[in-house]
Amino acid sequence: MLIASVLFKRIGMMFILMLLGMFMFKAGKITEKGSKDMGNILIYIVIPAVVIKSCLADYSRERLLMFAWAFLLAAASLILAMAVSALVFKKSPIENFGTSFSNAGFMSIPLVEAVLGSEAVFYAAPLVGLMNILQWTYGVYVITKDKSTVSPKKVLLNPVLLAMALGIIIFILPVELPEMVTGSLDMIGAANAPLAMLCLGSYLAQTRLSEMFTDKTVYLSCLMRLVVIPLLTIILMTPFPASVTAKLAVLMGASAPVGINVAVFAQIHGKDYPQSVKSIVLSTVFSIATMPAVIGLAGYLWGY
Repeated sequence: MLIASVLFKRIGMMFILMLLGMFMFKAGKITEKGSKDMGNILIYIVIPAVVIKSCLADYSRERLLMFAWAFLLAAASLILAMAVSALVFKKSPIENFGTSFSNAGFMSIPLVEAVLGSEAVFYAAPLVGLMNILQWTYGVYVITKDKSTVSPKKVLLNPVLLAMALGIIIFILPVELPEMVTGSLDMIGAANAPLAMLCLGSYLAQTRLSEMFTDKTVYLSCLMRLVVIPLLTIILMTPFPASVTAKLAVLMGASAPVGINVAVFAQIHGKDYPQSVKSIVLSTVFSIATMPAVIGLAGYLWGY
């Protein structure tokens, strides 16, 4: 259960950063535009840097095989999440999107790095890459019900997907990057958790707590996203012969709270933006308890 204890401490630290973001927004030191700018920095610079950094390891067939298993497990867990969400939230597109896709990029990657080590991010990358593809296709359609809004160009040019492709090339080929480049990646990657949590805190500051804690649909979304889907994912993953590290790296992403992108897409397409923020914030608060419990259970079952 050591992993659950470490995870609990890390989530607690991240929650403190989220509260700082909330207070900064309330004090006018972070504006709505500023929070969007932080989101862009995360999506286009920080997370891609973390993904590329995770691939800077000596090539081995075993690691490549585990990456393939992680890719398969990521795909299976996402299909499971989308199926559960579609079944439970047929008439609620915001909850359908939010429950399907977790905050894997912003929240689970720094946790994977802290708990399992920087090399384990290599196994978390497939989930983040696949999730981005599905958000720009299936997710957009769920929210808009309009196929014309789906953009293949945006999918192919997604920064996380491009970073994952570049990282795999660097991993497979005998390429050694200069220390100036690897050092820069380290410095950029270190900003991942602080920026993500400050951004989440600014979302929290824009939400009426009274409405957030009285919406039954939001509670149902949290239950599905944080408990039901992660437990089903554990059952799904258990028979696979992938390494425990690869399984846990994927599971951390699959058990993360509702992702920020549901608010981004809802705002872009003129949908219920405040409703999406409630799901993001409340699930993030509950994840302080649920993620350590889920990962601790999986670690016990898988002998970590």
